[in-house]
Amino acid sequence: MENALLADESADRIVTLCRTAIGDSLRSVTYFTRDDFEQLYLRGDLEQDADLMGFIGHEWQDFKNTQTAYEGSELGDYEYTIRAFENGYLVRVTTGREGVFATTDSLTLQQYEEVAGAIRKVLREQ
Repeated sequence: MENALLADESADRIVTLCRTAIGDSLRSVTYFTRDDFEQLYLRGDLEQDADLMGFIGHEWQDFKNTQTAYEGSELGDYEYTIRAFENGYLVRVTTGREGVFATTDSLTLQQYEEVAGAIRKVLREQ
C-alpha cells in the first residue's frame, strides 16, 4: 500500500489492529489530517461513495468543540468518540494534528475501547 500521508508500516498496523479488535464488523478505516485523508480499508461489500472529506470536516470541528467544552471537567481528558447511526457506528480517535476513524457494525463497548486504545498508541508513535 502506497500512502502519501502515512508510512506504509503505520497504515498497515492501524488496519491490522482494527481488524483484530473488530473482526468482520469493521466496515472502513480512514486516516486524516486537517488538510487531507486516506482511506486505509473498505470492506468488500460496501460501496466507495461516502463523502469522506465532509466526514473529516465534521470530525475536526467536533474535536475542537469537544476539547474546549469538557476541558478541566471531572470527566478527565478526552479519549475517543463513538457515533451511532442507523446502519452502523463510527469511532474516532484524534490527536492535535491527525486522526483515525473506523466505521463498524454493532460492537461492545469493550471492543471500542480496545480499538481506540490501539489507534491512540499508533498515533502517539508517529
